[in-house]
Amino acid sequence: METALEHILITGYKAQMISYLKDHPGDFEELIQLAIDDKPRHSWRAAYLLWDCMDDNDYRIRKYIKTILNRLPAKNDNHQRELLKILLRMEISEKEEGFLFDHCISVWKKIGSRPSIRHTALKVIARIIKTHPELYHEIKFLVQDQYLESLSPAVQKSIFKMIKGLDHDTE
Repeated sequence: METALEHILITGYKAQMISYLKDHPGDFEELIQLAIDDKPRHSWRAAYLLWDCMDDNDYRIRKYIKTILNRLPAKNDNHQRELLKILLRMEISEKEEGFLFDHCISVWKKIGSRPSIRHTALKVIARIIKTHPELYHEIKFLVQDQYLESLSPAVQKSIFKMIKGLDHDTE
């Protein structure tokens, strides 16, 4: 049986979904569960909605960070992108950062993946490098031509701007 939240996730537009969740804050926990689950019609959309309805370093999501990280590699590109965006808004431990960093490097190197997931993975890498400048040498390797050729000029420009920002942060 489909819940009211599941129904709105597959029938509503984003504004309707946000409005629903504001009217039903008790469904936030279900939204988190759906976002980390593997329900083909609901999970990606739940993660997409969760990003808009959460606070930075949201206490309601903190206890799920390890689960999100563990399940991340098994998700499709769109779902992974949304979960990475959620993680970008959370404070995570150094151990979790290590796993996330390695995972995002793997995602970035998959040239056949969607540019949006690769770009989001590089944002995560850049954020981690800002707090751990000793990893800066990694980024130079990751922006070689073979990793950029499949990306649009606009995405490439965004990446170079991000890297330039890191140059200033690590000096």
